[in-house]
Amino acid sequence: MAYNRGVRILENPTALTAPILGTAGLQVIVGTSPVNLAEDPERAVNTPMVANSFAEASVAVGYSDDMSYTLNQSIYASFKLFPVAPVILINVLDPKKHKTACEEASCPVRDGQALMEQTGVLLSTLKVKDGAEDLTQGGDYLATFDNDGYVVLTLLGTGKGAGAETLTVTGDRIDPTKVTEKDIIGGYNVSTGQESGLELIRQVYPRFGMTPGLIVAPGFSRHPSVSAVMAAKCEDINDMFRCECVVDVDCTADGAQRYTDVKTVKEKSGLVSPHMAAVWPKVIAGGYPLYYSAVFAAITAYTDAGNDDVPNLSPSNKMMAVTATCLDDEDDTEVSIDKAQANMVASYGVITATNINGFRTWGNNTAVYPSSTDPKDRWFNCRRFFSWWGNSFILSYFQYVDRPLSKRLVKSICDAENIRGNAYVAQGKCAGARIEYQADDNPVTDIINGKITFRQYLAPFPPAEDILNILEFDPAMLQSALE
Repeated sequence: MAYNRGVRILENPTALTAPILGTAGLQVIVGTSPVNLAEDPERAVNTPMVANSFAEASVAVGYSDDMSYTLNQSIYASFKLFPVAPVILINVLDPKKHKTACEEASCPVRDGQALMEQTGVLLSTLKVKDGAEDLTQGGDYLATFDNDGYVVLTLLGTGKGAGAETLTVTGDRIDPTKVTEKDIIGGYNVSTGQESGLELIRQVYPRFGMTPGLIVAPGFSRHPSVSAVMAAKCEDINDMFRCECVVDVDCTADGAQRYTDVKTVKEKSGLVSPHMAAVWPKVIAGGYPLYYSAVFAAITAYTDAGNDDVPNLSPSNKMMAVTATCLDDEDDTEVSIDKAQANMVASYGVITATNINGFRTWGNNTAVYPSSTDPKDRWFNCRRFFSWWGNSFILSYFQYVDRPLSKRLVKSICDAENIRGNAYVAQGKCAGARIEYQADDNPVTDIINGKITFRQYLAPFPPAEDILNILEFDPAMLQSALE
């Protein structure tokens, strides 16, 4: 035995585990972007990219004001309309296959520069001629993009074409119209071992250590094949996590052009998942027609970020910098939705927008309503609170796996979770939260097989949808005033 003399200390591990919280409203957005403007166009294809700022998003997947690229819509909504970060961007537009030939351009040279006024151009495919003479990129000219996404050709004084008056330019440009629902859905390539599209959601947590909060595919989610896969991907992510998705109800000529059509189109599209928020129609912000899913997901994440990253608040009745609601047609035909119509749409389990002293989100029901009225699944904020709490529990106590299944382990988990629940109750973020270990749930046969079961009870507050004030005339007040 050691001979000890003096003053000593010994540190024991903390009895209560501090919870590790996932990012509640982390948006995982799948769509198309102008990858020709990205720092590395090839790397920006079917690779999850994290962005904490508008600049990072632009470098990662490219950005322009052309909103036919659906990722542009989410980037605009998340960094310009509602500043919230981070976001995960997954571009499926592949410049190797989603491309078309540029129109041959005759570009006048002024002060040693020529401008090719076409967007989406792939610099690696450019062929530039001075008359019949071919010019070499890097040797005879440099090619860059201006703020409009046009190609700027700068002639080098020591190369061929230095005295050219006009350049003839051809090449390829990316074509977002060639991207289909199948590209968004993606899959697994057995021969290459590569994943694509929505299948890449699996990589978010291993890559970035963050759990998905909202899955979004602006515009493409109006297709039933895409929305069905999005709903499926909300459950058992990495065999552990859950999240929600935001999908667009089709408002094209084949979809819901009037509020009375929303119920039929929703049911026809199979939008019935409790993990899904269905939104209708499109909105106009900053002069751009945007799919409502891009804006609503950004508002939801923004609401969480301002609430200590806890998703107990409903994103309904939130003001947004929107100037109109519109349909998904060539003219972006505006539709006016008053409160009565908005309430009717909400009764279908669809979230809409209405103008009451400014445009605001309107609706709390998930797509499972009205087929289910279970408050855990019906209310969007309650459904998200349950998913978020479950994810947080997994992240906090994953370190306990393979530890001795002892009374101390059970007490440690129960104490930590109950203290955590009491803290959120004190903050007004839920009505109650407690966890229990019950002997009936844990027979000896389970214990000897290394299985332990807890029961946790959660009570997030439902939204106050209907506030009634009954007014009544009181003759006694009148009599008293006159006397």
